[in-house]
Amino acid sequence: MQFGDVKFHFRWMPTLLLALPIPLFVALGVWQLDRAEQKREQGRILGQRAELPALELGDPIADPEALRFRKLRAQGTFEAGGQILITNRRRAGRTGFHVITPLRIRGSDSRVLVNRGWIPAAADGSPVAAPIPKGEVTVTGEAHLPAPPALALYSSPEAAKDWGRRWPYLTLELYTAATGIQVQPVVILQAPDTAGDFVRSWPRELPKADMHIGYAIQWFAFALIALVLWLRLSLVR
Repeated sequence: MQFGDVKFHFRWMPTLLLALPIPLFVALGVWQLDRAEQKREQGRILGQRAELPALELGDPIADPEALRFRKLRAQGTFEAGGQILITNRRRAGRTGFHVITPLRIRGSDSRVLVNRGWIPAAADGSPVAAPIPKGEVTVTGEAHLPAPPALALYSSPEAAKDWGRRWPYLTLELYTAATGIQVQPVVILQAPDTAGDFVRSWPRELPKADMHIGYAIQWFAFALIALVLWLRLSLVR
């Protein structure tokens, strides 16, 4: 095939190096577009779930993932003996703690952990007072599934037992192993309008589709570059 003073000349080496990867790049781009659509659907479902009426906690939770972002309500009594603090929580340039307290649900032996909010650290690094309400209370808030950081050092149950009352992060498995207290597989992020000297501002991290769109554009660009190079190396004067 000839185009003016140049003609197409098939070559095996450029084809093996450039033309064959093109379908792979295109497939990866399409896969990233599909992932972006999945994230949009997840965001839509989570947004709808957040608008549902509060779910009363009582019976054991079979599928905690189905409660992510769902409003929860629990009645019971806070147990001071199981309270821990999550350290190095920063807010407005200040270092502080998240206060985690187990709530024994009324009429059962079931407990759920409640993140009662953020408190600042004093000048010596110790936490300010975090009084625990006496008697039976009603707690409302959003369901949260805590996860360890990407790089978690000393994350065994034995290490968690040595953390005492101040923990670097929280997972429900570590809490149960270290304290012996069985808890529901979710944490309640206590509602911001609840009384008490705590800061309660819970950013909602919805799935992000834009990242996958960017990846798809990159893969399609790689495919286009490979195609142009293959054509350039296959055309001769």
